[in-house]
Amino acid sequence: MRYLKFIFSVVIVLLIITIIVENNETLSTTVHFNFNMFTIHYQTNEISIYYIAAVPFLLGVLITVAYGIFDRFRLKRRVKDLYKIIREKDKELDVLRRAPTFPYNGTGGTTHTGEAAV
Repeated sequence: MRYLKFIFSVVIVLLIITIIVENNETLSTTVHFNFNMFTIHYQTNEISIYYIAAVPFLLGVLITVAYGIFDRFRLKRRVKDLYKIIREKDKELDVLRRAPTFPYNGTGGTTHTGEAAV
């Protein structure tokens, strides 16, 4: 599975590099955005399309990494809690294994002396 992820990552990177090289002129053009609402008028400086594509991508990567880190910590805590439960169950099982057992008398009941219940 690890090799499959690596191969998939390499293919994606090569695809991105190909797109950038093939569309270099188009991606190098600059644009500016206007915001006009009632009395508010705002115009940005000229921004390259490279930045317009790269910034949301990088923000997505950062958000995904942050989510992955928080999820990893949550799962680590869950595993720790489950191991604690396993230790408690093992202790309980050891106590039950060491408990004295009484012979079966065939009538469905047992006695402490091993004699049949009357």
